[in-house]
Amino acid sequence: MRVLVVDDHALFTDAILPVLEAMEEFDVLGVARGGREGLTLARRERPELALVDLGLPDMSGIVLGRRILEEMPGTQVIALTGRKDSEAVSEAMAAGFSGYLTKDISMATFAERVRSALNGEVVVPEPVRSPPPPARTPEAENAELLARQLTNRELQVLSLLIEGCDNAEIADRLGVSANTVRTHVQSILTKLGVRSRLQAAAFAVRHRVVEAGTRRRLM
Repeated sequence: MRVLVVDDHALFTDAILPVLEAMEEFDVLGVARGGREGLTLARRERPELALVDLGLPDMSGIVLGRRILEEMPGTQVIALTGRKDSEAVSEAMAAGFSGYLTKDISMATFAERVRSALNGEVVVPEPVRSPPPPARTPEAENAELLARQLTNRELQVLSLLIEGCDNAEIADRLGVSANTVRTHVQSILTKLGVRSRLQAAAFAVRHRVVEAGTRRRLM
């Protein structure tokens, strides 16, 4: 099966490409770093499977997936994202995606769920499949306390870190200087008690920090 990956998060694609290449049934065509590039490659290569990041810099992954499905009905599309909210899952499924994978899963689970989606199973994040929330753990409570220290601007920066943006991209999208972004990133690492941007993004995805922060801003 010919596979195209559309994801601008290099750290994540560096992790999944060896997994895909080790799966005998897959032939990886390449990686596109944006929606327009992904659509161009899809039109040229005609993949049978497209793994699409929802947080692309130039186009919504939902829009890209829908266009691929419209132009290439024989292609299956699976979402790759840091979002676990039911609205995003519903939107992807309504667009015709075959599955919805989040970036906090293990590589072994990633391979298993890709195969499950291709076999016709509904593959969505566990919290969406199981509506009743689990009992709050000390770890979750501690994570919430740490996350509450973040300012609204830091939450915006953290959201872009999850998308895989570098400092220059964050500065451009928020209209601030690169030095300001570096200050915000260092503050985020300190407040969350992590050592790297990747750890901060993983913490945010695991504990749904950005989603919780968005609700807090709206209250």
